[in-house]
Amino acid sequence: MATSFGRMRTSHPTSRAVEFDAGLRRYMLGIYTHMGLGLLLTGLVALGVAMTPALYEPIFNTPLKWVAIFAPLAFVLLLSFGLHQMTAAMARAAFYVFAAVMGVSMASIFLVFTGESIALAFFTAAAVFLAMSLWGYTTSTDLSRWTSVLMVGLIAVVIASIVNIFLASSTLQIVFSIAGILVFTGLTAWDTQRLKNEYAAHVGSETISKMSIIGALSLYLNLINLFQLLLTFMGQRRE
Repeated sequence: MATSFGRMRTSHPTSRAVEFDAGLRRYMLGIYTHMGLGLLLTGLVALGVAMTPALYEPIFNTPLKWVAIFAPLAFVLLLSFGLHQMTAAMARAAFYVFAAVMGVSMASIFLVFTGESIALAFFTAAAVFLAMSLWGYTTSTDLSRWTSVLMVGLIAVVIASIVNIFLASSTLQIVFSIAGILVFTGLTAWDTQRLKNEYAAHVGSETISKMSIIGALSLYLNLINLFQLLLTFMGQRRE
C-alpha cells in the first residue's frame, strides 16, 4: 500500500513535466513555423519584384529606393514598440506585412548577385542559424551574461551599415560584416534560450500566442541579417 501511494505521489510531477515539455515543443515549433512562413513570403516577394521590370524600375531606379532601403528598419522600430500592445491576430498580420516589406527591400539582390551565390549564402546562413539555435536551446550555460555585449555590437553594426550606405567604403563594409556575423550568430543562440525561458515564465498565460510571433520576428531578423552579411563575402555579381 505504501509503495502504491509513493508511486501516486511521484507520477503527478512527472506527468506535469511531460506536459510542460510538450507545450514547450509546440511553442518553439510555432515560432519556427511563423519564421519559416515569413522567410518564404520575403523570398517570393523579392523574387517577384526582381522579375517584374514594371515594379523594380520605379523603385530602384528612382529616389523610391531610399524608401525601400529604410522601410524595413522603420518597420522593425515600430513593431518593437507596438507588438506588445497588439492582439495576437494583429501581431501575426503585422509580422507578415513586415516580411513582405522586407521582400521588396531585398529584391535588388536578385538584380545584383547570381542565383547560385544567393543560394549558397542562404544555405550557409541557415546552417549557422540552425546550429546556434540548437545550441541555445540545449545548453545549460546562461547566455544572458552576453546581453550587453551583443546589444552594443548590434547597435554598432546598424549604425555602421547606415553610414556606409552613403560612404560606400569597402573596408568599412568588410569590418562591419565580420562583426555583424559574430553578433547575429550570438544573438541566435541567446534569443533561442531567451524564448525558451520566457515560455517557462508565462506558461498558461494568454500572451503565449503573441509571444510566439515576437519570438519569430527576433529569429527571422537574425537569419535575414546573417544571410545578407554572408552575401557580401559569397555573392558573385552578375556580369
